[in-house]
Order: sequence, then structure tokens, then C-alpha cells
Amino acid sequence: MGAPIAIDDPADPRVAAFRDIRERDLVGRQGRFVVEGTVVLRMLAAAHGKGRFRAETILVLENRLAGLADILSDFPDDVPIYVASAAVIDAIAGFNMHRGVLAIGVRPEAGFDAQALIAGLPERALVLAGCGISNHDNAGSLFRNAAAFGADAVMLDATSCDPLYRKALRVSVGSVLAVPYVREGDMLDLLGRLDAAGFAVWGLSPRGEVEIGDIPVSPRMALVMGTEGEGLPPAVMSRFRTARIAQRPQLDSLNVAMAAGLALYRIAQLQGKI
Repeated sequence: MGAPIAIDDPADPRVAAFRDIRERDLVGRQGRFVVEGTVVLRMLAAAHGKGRFRAETILVLENRLAGLADILSDFPDDVPIYVASAAVIDAIAGFNMHRGVLAIGVRPEAGFDAQALIAGLPERALVLAGCGISNHDNAGSLFRNAAAFGADAVMLDATSCDPLYRKALRVSVGSVLAVPYVREGDMLDLLGRLDAAGFAVWGLSPRGEVEIGDIPVSPRMALVMGTEGEGLPPAVMSRFRTARIAQRPQLDSLNVAMAAGLALYRIAQLQGKI
């Protein structure tokens, strides 16, 4: 890694990208995003090495520097590493940064393409799709579940929130940087592409036609989650097969992230992924 650079003025222009990150997230601004915490920084280092994402700059609490040496050494020397006191970092970020680790990441300029992603999936594959996932906690949890149960990709439609939003990325514990994904277009079109590529597409809904344990295993499978409240659009429910997760009748439905975790676990078992 390059030599750390001390910052003693919160107004230093070299750390302007980190300023007031709670109020203005960097997602959508020239393809940049905010990384927060040691675990996510490690995931960014791994992604940087694979060329999927790259780090632009890093800001570290001065008393955390030595403990982060192994992670920071994975970044190229041309990535500037700034160090500052807790008071300076808090003033820069606009809130108490108890994690003491921030970085600015950059998406690949070429972006992500659904057709290319599908074409690159293995013959035995599991895809998690999200339709209208607007809650950042849920988005992050979907990626965390996808990583935990060996999903090969996540596909989100354009109405879903950006999984590189700071909170979503943090909740995912960096899994957004590790699991290939796309966020684009209409969900029916995305699912149609998966169907054409030989995927058995199953929508998850409390009104599903079969119980999740009765889904027949296929080499290529896609599980589709809808937004909380509205669930899956009627067009998806009518075109593809649907499954439900058995539960006691007191509640209308499970949280979307919980339902995705249960379904992924079951399908991953059937496919021999876990």
C-alpha cells in the first residue's frame, strides 16, 4: 500500500468525497459509492483485485491503521490512504464514525448487462431475482442470503433500490461486491431471458401454488421475490410457477429477506450447493 497521508482539517479538499455521507450518499454520482467498516473494506479489496470494482480513496481512523495493514496492503499503491483523528473523521462524515473505516469505491465504466450475466452463468446455477425491492435493509439482506447459500447471481429490476447505497452495502456485509448482479429494466423481461436460458422460474408468494419443499429440482433455477406489501406483480404470478412457505396463519407474510433466506436454503440443498 502507499504511505498513509495525515488529514487534520475536515475541510481538506482531498477528503471532500467523504463529507456528510449520511445526508448525501454517493450512489449515482459518477458511479461512486461509499464503503463503511472493516468487513466491507475487505470485500472491496477482493473485488478490486478481480477488476469488478475498484477503490478510489480510503479514510481510516489513525488508531485503526496498524490493525488494517493486511487489508490495506491488498490495494494498489496508487489508492491514497488518508488517516485522521476521531474528531476529524466525525466532522468529515457528519456523524460519529465508530467503525473508523471509510472508502470510496467506483463501479466498472462498462456497467453490468443482464444478457451477458446470464450467458456467463454455469450449467448448474441458482439466481435470486428481486422485483420492486425499495427497502435498503432488505436489498442488503437479499445479497447476504444469496452469498450464504451459493446463488450465482442476483437480478433486480429498475424499480428496485440501488444495492450500492451505503446502508444496503453495509447490511449485505459487502456481498454486493462479491455476488454478480444486474439492476435494470422490467422484471418480466428479465425473467423471460432466464426462462429462455433454461431456468425454472419460481415466484415466492403466500398465495403460491405449491409448498417450497415440493418444488422439483432443476439444474438451473431462479427464485423471484416481490416487494413487501404488494408482493409479486400479477403478470409474474400468472406467467411463472409460484411457491409458498408454510407458516402459521396469524401473519400475512414473512419479511422478504427472511423468505428469501428460507427459500434459498431449500433450493441450495436440492441443487447440492450446501
